[in-house]
Amino acid sequence: MTDEKIVLEGRSVVGGYTETKAIVTDQTISGWGGVNPMEGSIIETRHELHGESFTDKVLVFRGAKGSSGWSSIFHTTRLADTAPAAMVFEETTTKVALGAVVTRVPAVTDLDKDPTSVIENGDIVAVDGDAGTVTVTKQPDFTDDSSE
Repeated sequence: MTDEKIVLEGRSVVGGYTETKAIVTDQTISGWGGVNPMEGSIIETRHELHGESFTDKVLVFRGAKGSSGWSSIFHTTRLADTAPAAMVFEETTTKVALGAVVTRVPAVTDLDKDPTSVIENGDIVAVDGDAGTVTVTKQPDFTDDSSE
């Protein structure tokens, strides 16, 4: 079985390359009060990823919300070794761009397709921050319907 690959073209925010599993949300993420930087997890109570860890994963999300605390919180994830492996986001603001820069992980934005509608949790995603591309390897659905 051949895994389906999808290549998204965008704009580089931070250079570098990584390839690993994705964690995806169509929601924005609040840095200050929405992320526990010491654990690398989403703590915003009403967020769909509440309790989920983004450490060493490609964080695919709509964009940043809240105050300028975003860069401080994501800088702390880098120092605590809990940062995402890369960031792919739809809505570019100074908050999220600075957050990506201080986290020092490959980051791409302004993609030709909405990454939150193309990429699913668990897909293998290669982020090439130098080329501004995101290559998605769709993972098969292992749901077992043969429970007899």
